[in-house]
Amino acid sequence: MKLLFTKNFVREYRKLPQQIQKATDKQLGLLLSNPQHPSLSIKKMQDPRNIWGGRVTESYRFTFQIEEDTYILRKVGTHDILKKP
Repeated sequence: MKLLFTKNFVREYRKLPQQIQKATDKQLGLLLSNPQHPSLSIKKMQDPRNIWGGRVTESYRFTFQIEEDTYILRKVGTHDILKKP
């Protein structure tokens, strides 16, 4: 699998505190190496566009879609991003 970063994801990532950026990097590495890792807490969202959500920290999340061999990273931020994935 590989990662594709949307412009929106990159914009939101750059606004995150440095500590959260490092945690995001770690979790995305886990997504690539072991998507079932318990700390990711991957869940399918209630959205017709087949969007998934994962945990960065207790308070931060990221969303993505899967197309063939690619994770398309959509959003990253506080829990509020899950309201509009």
